[in-house]
Amino acid sequence: MICRFDDLRCKEIINIKNGSKLGYPDDIEFDTCTAKICKIIVYGKSKLFGLFGREEDFVIPWCDIEIIGCDTILVTCDFPPRTKKSGGFMKNLLK
Repeated sequence: MICRFDDLRCKEIINIKNGSKLGYPDDIEFDTCTAKICKIIVYGKSKLFGLFGREEDFVIPWCDIEIIGCDTILVTCDFPPRTKKSGGFMKNLLK
């Protein structure tokens, strides 16, 4: 299968160890000598519209990628799942 980076950006990354959704690929890292992809990078979610930075990025080594399917990329990583915080800025503000 031949795939461009634009095609990869539309595929959701799912960790098959715990079933968590990691996000969509934002960047890749490749070796310029061998022209092989080394890592896929998923940027962390922004905090309060980016004013307070971002959460930590996920860096997924190429060897951890199990399957690249039509809609998803299945990986085996030891990342903790991102937890959704209850409420949010506006809900906490209204308390």
